[in-house]
Formats: sequence, C-alpha cells, structure tokens
Amino acid sequence: MTAPTPSSALTRVRDIALLLPDVEERPSHGQPTFFVAGKQFAQVREDHHGDGRVIVCVRTSGSDEQAMLIDAAPDTYMRPAYLGADGWVGVTLDGDPDWILIEDRIARSWELAAPRGLLEAGGR
Repeated sequence: MTAPTPSSALTRVRDIALLLPDVEERPSHGQPTFFVAGKQFAQVREDHHGDGRVIVCVRTSGSDEQAMLIDAAPDTYMRPAYLGADGWVGVTLDGDPDWILIEDRIARSWELAAPRGLLEAGGR
C-alpha cells in the first residue's frame, strides 16, 4: 500500500514552513506538524474528526489576539480543537485562501515558538 499523496494545501504549507530556520516536520496526533527547537508552531488538519475543513493551526500571542482574529475574520480564523485553549487559531485553507496572510501567520507562529538565540541570530 502506498502513502496518500499530500494535498496541495499541505504541500504549500510544507513549502512555507520548511523555509524557516531549524524546522522539522513530524506527525503529531496523526497530523503533519512543524516544530522549531522541539516546539510545535504549525499543524495541518484535513477533515479533522470529519469536520470537512482544511486548516493550518498556528500560535498567537495569546487569547486576546486569538479572539481579535476570530472576531475580525470568522470566515478565515477559528478556534481549533485541542489547541484553541492555548490561544492558537486555525486558518482556513479551503477554497482560494490568502497565501500571503497564511505565510505571515506561519512565520509569526514560528517566531512565537523559536528560542531567543535563534531569533537573535537573524531568525527568518
């Protein structure tokens, strides 16, 4: 049996995430997940628990930023299962997403997870 072909959304997120310094990809809870210095900063979910959505989960600075993003653009952002309590947001990848915004959110999430030394060395 061959592994399933990654979706175009996963391929695009992977291309964005792996351009950032010291990133590794490995599965977490069965989902493609991206880490910097052992800390998770992005996770792609496709039809997670049958929800029919394709999203990338990313860190925010906390619950205030999470609420602001969801309130300002509920068609783009949502509170993801399991990670939402920690201030993460899900960014929709369905349809024709704004890839510039998604690239920025992934990079910002990386910055929130990366160790200070990596940021001070030039980061992204």
